[in-house]
Amino acid sequence: MAAAAEGPPEAGAQSAKQDPAIETAEEAKEPAEADINELCKDMFSKMATYLTGELTATSEDYKLLENMNKLTSLKYLEMKDIAINISRNLKDLNQKYADLQPYLEQINLIEEQVAALEQAAYKLDAYSKKLEAKYKKLEKR
Repeated sequence: MAAAAEGPPEAGAQSAKQDPAIETAEEAKEPAEADINELCKDMFSKMATYLTGELTATSEDYKLLENMNKLTSLKYLEMKDIAINISRNLKDLNQKYADLQPYLEQINLIEEQVAALEQAAYKLDAYSKKLEAKYKKLEKR
């Protein structure tokens, strides 16, 4: 490195560029005052646009949620009305069934009596056939 420092400055710069282990520093330049003000204004403008977008998106999300809640509330009211109508119709149907119950019991009683009468008719038929057979037997004698 001492040899590089003794030579002309251009030679030292060339050897520094060729040697990857040696880093060179550049002088930090500050931007002009007008540039800083302009960059700050641009940054604040873009930040305001970004924040406005974020707040608008959040506001839209809340509006959507509000609309969904309103629609859900309306749907529940419709379901409530349907449930009330079903309950009312079920009560009416139960009342009609209760009104028909005595007639249904009479039908069941008549059915039982008809079944008993049918059995009696079968027994009477069987008895009459036996009686006819006995009569024919006696007639042949």
